[in-house]
Amino acid sequence: VWRQKIEKQKEVQRRKQLDHQSMARKAIISQYYKPKHPEVYVLQDSFLAPEFLETVKYCTSQDADLQGLLHCIDSISDKRIYRLPVFTEEFCRVFIEEMENFEQSEMPKGRPNTMNNYGVLLNELGLYEDFITPLREKYLQPITCLLYPDCGGGSLDSHKAFIVKYSLHEDLDLSSHYDNAEVTLNVSLGKEFTEGNLYFGDLRQAPTPVPKYVEIEHVVSQGLLHCGGQMHGALPVSSGERWNLIVWMRSSAVRNQLCPMCNKKPELVDAEGFGDGFTKSPEGDMPKTVDLCSLI
Repeated sequence: VWRQKIEKQKEVQRRKQLDHQSMARKAIISQYYKPKHPEVYVLQDSFLAPEFLETVKYCTSQDADLQGLLHCIDSISDKRIYRLPVFTEEFCRVFIEEMENFEQSEMPKGRPNTMNNYGVLLNELGLYEDFITPLREKYLQPITCLLYPDCGGGSLDSHKAFIVKYSLHEDLDLSSHYDNAEVTLNVSLGKEFTEGNLYFGDLRQAPTPVPKYVEIEHVVSQGLLHCGGQMHGALPVSSGERWNLIVWMRSSAVRNQLCPMCNKKPELVDAEGFGDGFTKSPEGDMPKTVDLCSLI
């Protein structure tokens, strides 16, 4: 038992250190980085596909329901995976140019997670406040509220967003995993590439002896919505570069009850920013901090 406690304390300290390092990088980037396309840092309706705006308009109407929404988007399989246009192709092109400009700069860079060695943490680049947060709150939540009411789709209150990049000489593919999220948005930004399809298996919470997999192609400027607990991975690209925007959307109302990564009641430690999407509130107060589960 004491060894487990020591290991847990070490992991808490490691993750707090990652937090501090990330905030330090963000401060340096904010002060010294010169964007190529500063306009992309503030979300505009003109960035969004007209079909996406129409879908959001429907979802915010008084008579919106699931069946009506399913007439607006594509249901890929019985696994509750949905495809919908999100951005314009022109925005995707300009956004990738901005990401490439940052990648080629001398700024310090964190990486998305333990599985992706290439990509950009959008929080460190300053894209949360005026881009990702309004994208989640104003545009995505009306949709996820109807699609995923049973797994927090109507109470998404934080996120982690990042860019992943795949190419022959960098990250090539991604092994099967599930996300630290209640709902995930995965948008194909480009550029030109062949293969590299996504594949989806069972829900982590409901595995079967012989999982049935579905393979899904990327469509540039379009996004896939799926449950964060859906097992999935990415097949190797065979040529070109594939860039995707990933938004892990989280509901503290769901994960405060059961951590999706350790399957236990979370034991929380303070974190910077959104942390891992948990909240704790002093008695009588509204939740005001977002934290990490020390058990994962």
